[in-house]
Amino acid sequence: MNLALFDLDNTLLAGDSDFEWAQFLISKGVVDRELQEAKNIQFYEQYKAGTLDIYEFLIFQLAPLTRHSRSELDAWHREYMERHIRPIMTTQAKALVAQHLAAGDLCAIVTATNSFVTGPIAREFGIPHLIGTVPAVDTEQGAFSGGPRGTPSFQAGKITRVDSWLESLGLWWGSFDNSFFYSDSHNDLPLMQKVKTPVAVDPDDKLRAHAGEMGWKIITLR
Repeated sequence: MNLALFDLDNTLLAGDSDFEWAQFLISKGVVDRELQEAKNIQFYEQYKAGTLDIYEFLIFQLAPLTRHSRSELDAWHREYMERHIRPIMTTQAKALVAQHLAAGDLCAIVTATNSFVTGPIAREFGIPHLIGTVPAVDTEQGAFSGGPRGTPSFQAGKITRVDSWLESLGLWWGSFDNSFFYSDSHNDLPLMQKVKTPVAVDPDDKLRAHAGEMGWKIITLR
């Protein structure tokens, strides 16, 4: 059996689900455009530089979830999927996922984006497992509290989360004949270096250079 792990934003998707969710909320008048876009640019520049404070980012990104009921958020998400996500799910990405699923590989999306945003996207791809950053929930009210729960699925945190997930299945890295991780970002180098077969997908400049030095496969899903 093989293990196939996929980053989501700018890898399986021809865009960023977090950014698209923010744009959707702006279009609904839920968040202020000027503030949201300014902060998004700031965080994105930090992300590209590898200096992003994931906790600061998550507090900002998760805040809108705390101000609305789950039923309202779920209804918005269905609209968001139709307007923002399905158009950036490429044929090539769907074919890659289908290839791994048909081979009987254990498949999971491993993403820093929170699981409220990404859960329905994983299901749309037919990928049975999602390892995303988990938004904390007030268990009595069922409402989001505005922060993350546990280790964010970001940089080396992705390894921590995958290790825990495999352990919960009674598996470990040595359980697999081969292991793949597909990603576009140099922020994912820790997990890419952990698997047997790292694949750079439409990579950023830092990852492209590193992949070239290491002889890793570079592909496009666009």
